[in-house]
Amino acid sequence: MITFATMKEQDSNSPIIHLQQQQLLLRMEYEYEKEEFKRQTENMGVARKVKRGLCWYPATPGRSYYNSLNQLVIEITHTENTDIEHNFEFGRPVCFFRQSADGKITYMNFTATVSYADETRMVAIMPGAGAVMEVQETDNLGVQLYFDETSYRTMFEALEDTLRSKGNRLAELRDILLGTSKAGFRELYPVRFPWLNSPQETAVNKVLCARDVAIVHGPPGTGKTTTLVEAIYETLHREPQVLVCAQSNTAVDWISEKLVDRGVNVLRIGNPTRVNDKMLSFTYERRFENHPLYPELWSIRKNLRELGSRARRGSYDEREGVRSRMSRLRDRATALEIQINAELFDGAHVIASTLVSSNHRLLNGRRFGTLFIDEAAQALEAACWIAIRKADRVVLAGDHCQLPPTIKCYEAARGGLERTLMEKVVSNKPAVVSLLKVQYRMHEEIMKFPSQWFYNGELEAAPEVRYRGILDWDTPIHWIDTSEMDFKEEFVGETFGRINKAEADLLLSELKIYINRIGGNRILEEKIDIGIISPYKAQVQYLRSKIKADASLKPYRSLFTVNTVDGFQGQERDVIFISLVRTNEEGQIGFLNDLRRMNVAITRARMKLVILGEAETLKHHGFYRRLLEFIQNIEKLARFRMDLRRIM
Repeated sequence: MITFATMKEQDSNSPIIHLQQQQLLLRMEYEYEKEEFKRQTENMGVARKVKRGLCWYPATPGRSYYNSLNQLVIEITHTENTDIEHNFEFGRPVCFFRQSADGKITYMNFTATVSYADETRMVAIMPGAGAVMEVQETDNLGVQLYFDETSYRTMFEALEDTLRSKGNRLAELRDILLGTSKAGFRELYPVRFPWLNSPQETAVNKVLCARDVAIVHGPPGTGKTTTLVEAIYETLHREPQVLVCAQSNTAVDWISEKLVDRGVNVLRIGNPTRVNDKMLSFTYERRFENHPLYPELWSIRKNLRELGSRARRGSYDEREGVRSRMSRLRDRATALEIQINAELFDGAHVIASTLVSSNHRLLNGRRFGTLFIDEAAQALEAACWIAIRKADRVVLAGDHCQLPPTIKCYEAARGGLERTLMEKVVSNKPAVVSLLKVQYRMHEEIMKFPSQWFYNGELEAAPEVRYRGILDWDTPIHWIDTSEMDFKEEFVGETFGRINKAEADLLLSELKIYINRIGGNRILEEKIDIGIISPYKAQVQYLRSKIKADASLKPYRSLFTVNTVDGFQGQERDVIFISLVRTNEEGQIGFLNDLRRMNVAITRARMKLVILGEAETLKHHGFYRRLLEFIQNIEKLARFRMDLRRIM
């Protein structure tokens, strides 16, 4: 068995050994996740799967049809438990089942793939007409996520390709990114961007000069997306087309939307998560079906399906005549599809997809001068190599001091799977890194501690946000210590973690007090939005249910967002409340040991940050002890100023 110790023994500067280690660690994660899925499928009841967002039950089958890509699809809807966030999204495999009156589950002998999903409706790509019929004829239908073999297979292939590369650009990039080979730069006259700040301008110019790799390190609120969009826009003045990827569909949607706003022609491979008309208009599917030649192609495909049912009937000569006609129609359909694809891809400036989807058949044989990977600090290294295979140089953007990739196997994470390609390049090639230093989100006092702890004190607040607040003489950051309140934490399962109901109730009480201080009418008029964060799913769900049941909070619900730290990545709110949950005599803080998650949590607030937690439990860790001291000093200074104001 591969262990952490084994990995340490094999540690080397050799890119080849490193990639072999990545293969082994990824295999550990694959086997763990596969076994976990099997266990969940066999042992977990339908109700628990629904609660975890893994399943829709009951589900209702709708119409089936052939989409613009000639795939047979079926619509699935559900009307119960719609408030639970599900994990269905484009490209993920699903399976269908029926549940009998006595609770027995019978799985159907095929898998499908999600083409589209929102809160209540899903479109699934089906393997054939027989599968569609079976789903449509089933009572008590359910649909659940299936184990994603495809993504793992694609990552293993990418690692193998990168390992075996010799004498080509991929081999050069491998040795630069992972080894001791130096990254090169071109000498170009610096371009001025008066609308960017100095670190952003430097970052864009470094991207333009890079021969091999450049990194845009964007701490919270520093305009990483703005900088990246500008870098892509300027690169397109020098290259006809670039590939833009990210780990998640949401991140791809975000950067794509910003590029479209700049007038860039984006072709989105894969359906967007943020579904609106604007987003759909630049998807490959929508562009394909809006092409002038598509009606002819659709008509041919319809004829082929009709002729297919006649090909087995009639005399030999009649059957041969049908087959001959079908062959001519197929040739014409293929020619039309090639022509449409050529025009769509040749006319696009940016091809946008997730890292895994960059392996899509539509991109076979295509190469790009530059690959941009957004949110690279959240992507597994193996996933990055999928896209890097298609590029001559790579630009990584993100923040390795925020959320890491999600690793389910503890041993694999400990062995180094959690450490991203971006983090490795930042460590080994500091010359290629541009740190964005001016942040436009947080009040200066909210920013100071994460700046000191995570970014060597290099961040500064832009003048327009430095002293921005909601109330005069309000303290921007506040810790409510529950040490004397005899609160209890409860463990509710591995997936949902821990809950502290008394702390949640106190949070809502403090929230109401703060709303009253601001004034309800002002909150509604100015749309002052409020985020409520906890590291634990159980605490999040409890808070959501309490808010839903509280009539006094009903007018403000549209301005509330309650989620885990992971769910808040990339977001910001005027006011943030954080429930830390943990309270025990042993000083055990578990999940809170991941300080990158806490960095995300405390940097979501624009003007007011309130933290609830038991100091006695948390102060055993240096980070929380220092954070508490920092906040206490701010509050002392605020009280001094108030006293001084009264005297004057």
